[in-house]
Amino acid sequence: MTTIIEISKKLAEAIQQSHLTQREIAAKIGVRQQQISSYLTGKTLPALDTFSRLCTVLDLDANEILCVERPKEF
Repeated sequence: MTTIIEISKKLAEAIQQSHLTQREIAAKIGVRQQQISSYLTGKTLPALDTFSRLCTVLDLDANEILCVERPKEF
């Protein structure tokens, strides 16, 4: 089972690799910088529409961030 902490860590890694600031990301997805910070500390998770925009801006695979493994083919 995926935890909020695992998701937060993956988001933090992606943001660091993007070389964008929290403020820049927040402006691109239409939230306040404090919201980005709360996602990274594990206080809250983004709403689905916000998560989708975040994945788009950071060029992320949502399955990877959510730690979803694809089933092996039979």
